[in-house]
Amino acid sequence: MDTAKDLSLHQSPFTNHFQQLCKIVAKLRAPGGCPWDREQTHESLLPALIEEAYEVAGAVRAKDHANFREELGDLLLLVVMHAQIAREAGRFNIEDVLSDLTEKLIRRHPHVFGKSDARDSGAVLKQWESIKRTEKTVRHYLDGLPAALPALMRAQKAQSKAARVNFDWANVRGVIAKVEEELGELKDALASENPQAVEGEIGDLLFAVVNLARKCKLDAESALQTATDKFVARFNRLEDELQGRGKRLGDVDLAELDAIWDEIKK
Repeated sequence: MDTAKDLSLHQSPFTNHFQQLCKIVAKLRAPGGCPWDREQTHESLLPALIEEAYEVAGAVRAKDHANFREELGDLLLLVVMHAQIAREAGRFNIEDVLSDLTEKLIRRHPHVFGKSDARDSGAVLKQWESIKRTEKTVRHYLDGLPAALPALMRAQKAQSKAARVNFDWANVRGVIAKVEEELGELKDALASENPQAVEGEIGDLLFAVVNLARKCKLDAESALQTATDKFVARFNRLEDELQGRGKRLGDVDLAELDAIWDEIKK
């Protein structure tokens, strides 16, 4: 297969729009452009980059397709902005980013662009990790695990990567037993009244619960997000009920709050 020829886009509405976006960002950053855009650095844009990624995730969870489309655009804008700042510093440009990404995708999908045989997603992931290890000069397998990820996401990613090299529970029952073991150890730590021990055991329990979610083929971050959304919705209903009774949060005892909460759950 002539991969380059097969994947070439030539001049299309897509390339025209993307080139126009890059030109607009360059103009915003140029002398006489937008003062705010000209002041931005890689560091100053980080909060916005993280925020936009979460807003993309929120639109996906809400199944809000119009908002999803808009949020993807906002995220893409920040990618182009970072590339433009790097271009101005003489480090790299957006063409380098696209070229590197294209080459990596082809290189890491030999079952599509080459002669490798990966028949399911599990085999694809193991092959991806194997190819990645030959490309990266790291001392340990998990050295490439991003330290900046949210804790639940990082825990699940570490567990998933370990599973790809066969370090995994045989079944869900083993993980449930581990969760129960960690809960027992937490109870012992609480009885000891040692704050450091309690913190350590809570961490171990959370890690085990994340493993349970992964083993059930669930995303722990999404599961907790859904649970939090449910709690917020119920708490809002509780507050509305109190207001209907002429009462306010903070002025009602726990017994009455629990009674209303139980009714809402029903």
